[in-house]
Amino acid sequence: MKTVKAYAAHAAKGKLEPFTYELSTIGNEEVDIKVHYCGLCHSDLSMVNNDWGMSQYPLVPGHEIVGEIVAIGNQVKSLKIGDKVGLGWMSQSCMHCYQCMNGSQHLCNNGESTIVGRHGGFADYVRGHWSWAILLPKQIDMSKAGPLLCGGITVFNPIILSGVKPTDKVGVIGIGGLGHMAIKFLKHWGCEVVAFSSNSAKKAEILAMGASKVINSTNAEELATIAGQLNFILNTTNVKLDWNSYLTCLAPKGKFHTVGAVLEPMEIPAFSLIMGEKTVGGSPIGSPALIQTMLDFCVRHKIYPTVEEFPMEKINEAFEHLESGKARFRLVLKN
Repeated sequence: MKTVKAYAAHAAKGKLEPFTYELSTIGNEEVDIKVHYCGLCHSDLSMVNNDWGMSQYPLVPGHEIVGEIVAIGNQVKSLKIGDKVGLGWMSQSCMHCYQCMNGSQHLCNNGESTIVGRHGGFADYVRGHWSWAILLPKQIDMSKAGPLLCGGITVFNPIILSGVKPTDKVGVIGIGGLGHMAIKFLKHWGCEVVAFSSNSAKKAEILAMGASKVINSTNAEELATIAGQLNFILNTTNVKLDWNSYLTCLAPKGKFHTVGAVLEPMEIPAFSLIMGEKTVGGSPIGSPALIQTMLDFCVRHKIYPTVEEFPMEKINEAFEHLESGKARFRLVLKN
């Protein structure tokens, strides 16, 4: 048995308080990770608040984990004690269903999420299946790598799924924790990147990230200036928008992809799709192999999220900073 010191919410919208629990004997295919850093994602806030109706309390959030393996099960072959790894939104998949055998472990119907029905990474240790403990490139900056394990792969996967080409002109809606990473990825992918933002105060910062142009998403005249020009648009917001205005910005055969968890139904006019052979799609995170590829891409091009760091013991201050909308652009907690 291993005693874990963590921070947990005991009720919806509750403060996080010191919390201890026991880990049972490690499973044959499991690894224990000593947490060095853990990103604070908006999904952690949603889970603490039970916005999605699936939270169980006490709840230890934290699913953008980087750390060091300190224990392994006797069937773990690809990792060893001392390896530096990352653990993201998923902590386990069945490894025998069609999706797992097809390399889409993130779509496993029997998968286990790191903070759903179990305790996550706002702690000194966390446990997961070896397949989701992603070996970190040696050159990576661990202090900034955590947000890549969830937010990063969430915006990297659509680039692959949509077949985005270096010659494409693309758009990103919402330049926050997800959107700013999307701009950096797409810039280094070779694309011309148009950013849609309602916050004019961010314009200089967005251009510095790699956007070639910033469009005021609340201004119909500015939107009209790029009508029919974009091959791909990625939506990272979780609020209802005038979706047709963005579909109009797509070029023929363009693709609109959402990773923002918009809770209201999205109103998509059929003829906006039909007449230009346009498509609308969505996705969650990505497979372990794709996460590894993304991390290698980040090291090669020195791509990291823009982060603010808090010590783990100031976790409630970090949550307040996130909830107030002041985060620029991702938060990381250090053990």
